[in-house]
Amino acid sequence: MDMEQARYNMVEQQIRPWDVLDQDVLDLLFKVRREDFVPEAHRALAFVDMEIPLGHGQAMWTPKLEGRAIQELAVRPADRVLEVGTGSGYLTALLASQAAEVVTVDIVPEFTAEAARKLRAHGFDNVVLHTGDAARDWPDDAGFDVIVLTGSTPVLSDAWRHRLRVGGRMFVITGEAPVMQARLVTCTAPGATRSVTLFETCVAPLVNAPQPAAFVF
Repeated sequence: MDMEQARYNMVEQQIRPWDVLDQDVLDLLFKVRREDFVPEAHRALAFVDMEIPLGHGQAMWTPKLEGRAIQELAVRPADRVLEVGTGSGYLTALLASQAAEVVTVDIVPEFTAEAARKLRAHGFDNVVLHTGDAARDWPDDAGFDVIVLTGSTPVLSDAWRHRLRVGGRMFVITGEAPVMQARLVTCTAPGATRSVTLFETCVAPLVNAPQPAAFVF
């Protein structure tokens, strides 16, 4: 396989047509080698428009969803980022390429260990990896400029809004299959947020994501 041609086709035929037009983001997708973060058994699928299985019921996002999320978050060099759901570590690498620091959490120890190995191999020294359950909250009093939940959640916990610094942005996919909404939540003032629905999609839920309150007759 001609990896560079496949990468070019991914960007030009999948990602750009999905309204990912920020040149810095497109350049980043050429720079960070997606194939190095894909499980070895699926390496040939690294640039295909599909979710790639990671095991444990989880999968990598499609390339176009990764690109769109990075564009919407508009990560800045001084930003502190929280990623809930490390997965393969590829989205972590994209975030770390733009931010000052990335804190990433996954409930699956194997994901944390493998992502740590790959990120080190690529020279990322601004990523802090944790194994833990962060579906509802990740206590950190310093707060974050950017938060990304890589699994869907039927209900967005208010705790995440409180973790955002003023001006901070959160990318989250809410709802239940088969139709979910990708949303950008922005902290406009202490304790105040604005939410914009970006597009419809469907991804696997976060393990232990909060559920809607049951209606009792």
